[in-house]
Amino acid sequence: MTLAAELYFSFRSPYSYLSVGRYRAMTEEYDLTIALRPVYPLAIRQPDFFERNHPNWLGYTFRDMFRVAQFHGIPFGAPRPDPIVQNVATRTIAEDQPHIRRITRMGQAAARRDKGLVFAHEAGQMIWGGQENWNEGDHLANALAKSGLDPEEIEAEVAAQGEALDTEIAANQDALEAAGHWGVPTLVFEGEPFFGQDRIEMVRWRMEQKGLEKR
Repeated sequence: MTLAAELYFSFRSPYSYLSVGRYRAMTEEYDLTIALRPVYPLAIRQPDFFERNHPNWLGYTFRDMFRVAQFHGIPFGAPRPDPIVQNVATRTIAEDQPHIRRITRMGQAAARRDKGLVFAHEAGQMIWGGQENWNEGDHLANALAKSGLDPEEIEAEVAAQGEALDTEIAANQDALEAAGHWGVPTLVFEGEPFFGQDRIEMVRWRMEQKGLEKR
């Protein structure tokens, strides 16, 4: 029996990126489907989040995300450009956010076609894997094509249906909170939320209890 889960994911979250390839690998090894549910990052949903955090938060997070990447052998680097337009000195979030809106809407368009998980991994490898100017040229088109999607079709849908896609993205956030959490990455399996890239082994353990089998 094929098991099913949902992964709540942000393209700006380093921990989302550090989890998505491992979840993708699970779907390839096991009789399992994981539907991507993209959400906008805290910088969009709560613009004052970074201003309210403890001064040590940012430094520790940077140290930890590089450590996690090294531990798992995942290519990792600071995104160029950051998906969020933000004043680094003041931590103020800009009102206009072209990068994160475009990529998140692409993720939702891919999710409509059951290709969200694969696209999130392919795009994530560019954003967090060292690809400079990932938002320019044919980089995102290549990520879409590698995910089995038609780049022109997705770009046209994102351009024409931005508000509809944003409504679906907002519904994803509501569903995440209804499942019992608010942050990403969170995988929800049979109503049970597992928050963080360090819960993947626990997810597998729970799924094995429910009959998870290799393909």
